[in-house]
Amino acid sequence: MVRLPSFRSCCIVSLLIGVVLLVACNSSSPQSTFDAAGPVAREQLRLFWVIFWAAMIVFALVMAVLIYSMIRFRRRSVDDLPKQVHGNTALEVVWTVVPIILLIGIGIMTVRTLFALDTPPSSDPLRVEVWAHQWWFEAAYPDYSITTANEIYIPVDRDVSVKLQSTDVLHSFWVPKLAGKTDVVPGRVNKQWFRAEEEGVFYGQCAEFCGTAHALMKFRVIAVSEPEFNLWLDQQRLPVMAPTDLAATGASVFNAKGCIVCHSVGGPDSNEIRESRNAAFFAGQMVSHGPNLTHFGSRDVFAGAILEVNEENLKNWLKDPEGLKPGNRMSSLAGAFNDPALELTKSDIDALVAYLLSLE
Repeated sequence: MVRLPSFRSCCIVSLLIGVVLLVACNSSSPQSTFDAAGPVAREQLRLFWVIFWAAMIVFALVMAVLIYSMIRFRRRSVDDLPKQVHGNTALEVVWTVVPIILLIGIGIMTVRTLFALDTPPSSDPLRVEVWAHQWWFEAAYPDYSITTANEIYIPVDRDVSVKLQSTDVLHSFWVPKLAGKTDVVPGRVNKQWFRAEEEGVFYGQCAEFCGTAHALMKFRVIAVSEPEFNLWLDQQRLPVMAPTDLAATGASVFNAKGCIVCHSVGGPDSNEIRESRNAAFFAGQMVSHGPNLTHFGSRDVFAGAILEVNEENLKNWLKDPEGLKPGNRMSSLAGAFNDPALELTKSDIDALVAYLLSLE
């Protein structure tokens, strides 16, 4: 005979499940969707709550009727047969018509929200072109001839129009506190927009499984004041300073060891460069496009925004990129080329780190 769990045990398990669910919905989490910081995320959150509470009301009504029926029409003895009911026209009409009306209402709200969030309301949004790679995000500012990686600087209270493209496989662009997910599809241009209403760092990531290092494909949206954003633009448009001392040695190592094959220094990458690399990639050629390293020293994170930019992390990365981020292209290309020149000595690494940190 199977022994059913006691009422007390069921209550304890239900309480534990409830606590876990409440912890998972913590609005203070860096990537919580319940703490909207912009109009797009706020409208999407409002729609979510409407659908959520509508579903909860339906759930409560259905469960109440179910529990009532189980108690009211239960079999009270072995020989007792409950009253047999073969239909109730009024009830059947109600539970058919009410869900239809409910779904129509939710559908209308959903369509209105989609149309309202289709394009930014301002006539002069900040334009950003985002290219998704395995496994990092490239951000270009076409109006300012700037290319960066894993960090998107924006001014607060200004609409940002984001053009999304993929260079390899299917990705998804997601900044939970600013806007919902938008797929980044190879061969197709998708768009989204958002606006940050407060200064701060907003964490984003790829939300579509895209390969080995999918979980380590992150980025940051950094919202600053308008004057601070203009200063950042001016700094990013400055020419790269000529390296000196150990950094100059690092520049030579950078060229001699083949880093220059995948990484640009000294200016933005053009769309033509991206398209030629993409065509070679889809043709099955071993071609990789690494992050643009112009002004790399001014960034806070690297390696798909999983590591902070500092001397120790850079040295560890150059020693063993595969150990820190499995599947990254630096490791795969070195193995594919089987080129001893790509092997870095301790002095090479020290010089490269000094060079990279000098790129401010």
